[in-house]
Order: sequence, then C-alpha cells, then structure tokens
Amino acid sequence: MAIILNIETATRNCSVSIANDGKTLVCKEIAEQHFSHAEKLHLFIDEICKESNITLKELSAVAVSQGPGSYTGLRIGVSAAKGFCFALSIPLIAVDTLLLLARKVTIQQGVIIPMIDARRMEAYTACFDSKYLKIRNTEAEIVDANSYQEMEGSIHLVGDGAIKFQPILTAAKFHFYPEIEFPSANEMSAISFEKYENKDFVDLAYFEPFYLKDFVLNR
Repeated sequence: MAIILNIETATRNCSVSIANDGKTLVCKEIAEQHFSHAEKLHLFIDEICKESNITLKELSAVAVSQGPGSYTGLRIGVSAAKGFCFALSIPLIAVDTLLLLARKVTIQQGVIIPMIDARRMEAYTACFDSKYLKIRNTEAEIVDANSYQEMEGSIHLVGDGAIKFQPILTAAKFHFYPEIEFPSANEMSAISFEKYENKDFVDLAYFEPFYLKDFVLNR
C-alpha cells in the first residue's frame, strides 16, 4: 500500500490530495485571483489528512508539481514537499505540471496542448498525444494567429493560457475547454503512484522547480 500526498501549486490553483495506490481519497483546492498558497497549503493538508483518517507518519512519499508555472507558487509547493520528506525520511516525486493539465482531457485522436498563461503574449506549452506521451518539449512560447498552422489533425487546447488565446486561434481544428483552467492534484494520484512503483524519485537535497523563465519582479 502506497499512501502519497500530492501537492500542486504551480498556478493560481492551490491543490492537494491524498491517494492510496494511485486512487484519490480526498482532494481539496481553491483558485483565487490573488495567490493564497502560503495561507492555504498547510491548512488544506491538515484538512485532507483528517478527512481521510491518515496521519503524516503513514505517508509513503510526497509528490509535487515541478513546473513550469508561477515562481512563487512553485517555491511554496516544493519547499513544503521537501520539508515533509526530510522530516519523515520519505522520497520526493516530481510531476510535470503540463502533463497534469493535459490529463484533465480525454481524446481519441489528435493532440493535446496544455497552456499555462506566462503573461504578455506567452504561454508555457508542450504537446501530448492521445495517450499522454509528450511529443513536443516544454517551452515558453509566443502565441499568435499563425501558431500551430503546421500541425495537422485536431488540436485540443486546455488551461488558462488556452482561454487567453482562444480569440486569435480560430481555425476549425482547435478545440477549447474553457471549464478547465488549471492543473489539479487530483490528476497527480495515478502519475505519482506509477513513479513510486518505478522508484522514480528526485534528489531531495538538490531538486529545484522547473521555472523555465527567470523570475521577474512586478513593480
């Protein structure tokens, strides 16, 4: 039995879940306009432990969304995950944030392009096939009306970045899911369990979030 705490804080969605052998027992999340991760993350973890009747000492591992995404959000999530792992002497699992977002959509054909808003005319993107295999690397991409014209077949765009760029991506091959804005710790459960089974852990001392872009202070 593998009990894993999943933490997703790469976007405005502060999301945590506890899973048993890849199945989510409890998930709690909130997406607010102003980041509230510092205030909500440990409160949510305490609440899901109580609701699932699981103590921190029973955890087998902690999984954290590795990015790309918000610099501050990633720092908060990774710091918390590392703290639990150090204190409990359990392994740390890192999960691709864009994969989590892609997993919120099920398709039979075509490709999925998760898009996280990176401000201005940029989005953090990658490309996955219908089985969630990454077929184009993660990048911070400038999106305009000519984006993805070389790609054939249906293109499923998901995330707050997709919502942002829907007005300019108007070709019939584009399919949008405005109800899906952010990745969630709920989708982490199956992925983190598979990584746990394969002992796919990251170095607890040296792991850093995948920021992709340098931190820029807003003034």
